[in-house]
Amino acid sequence: MHDEFVQKWTSQVKKGTLSFILLQLLQGKEQYGYELMTAMQQKTNIQLAEGTLYPLMNRLKKEGLVDAKWVEQESGIPRKYYHLTPAGEATLKAMKEYWNQLNAAIDNLS
Repeated sequence: MHDEFVQKWTSQVKKGTLSFILLQLLQGKEQYGYELMTAMQQKTNIQLAEGTLYPLMNRLKKEGLVDAKWVEQESGIPRKYYHLTPAGEATLKAMKEYWNQLNAAIDNLS
């Protein structure tokens, strides 16, 4: 029972922080989908499937936090590069402030 609870809780925390992590990965750097998935794996050890990434990026785009552009490649296969919008930058700043406050509050519980 304990392990099931921890797995469910971990899954919910992960879902709740994916947008935050993706916005951080895009801060100051345009990236395409595969690049984002690789960076997330390397920096957080979270594996993100294409079936999770692209719907999430579309949602962030709809919310005006990211924008995207197609860039032609020498290989002939264009890539969709994502970048933060000014609203995305402001949102990320607010998210970081909240995260730091939450982290400090949790640390105070110990």
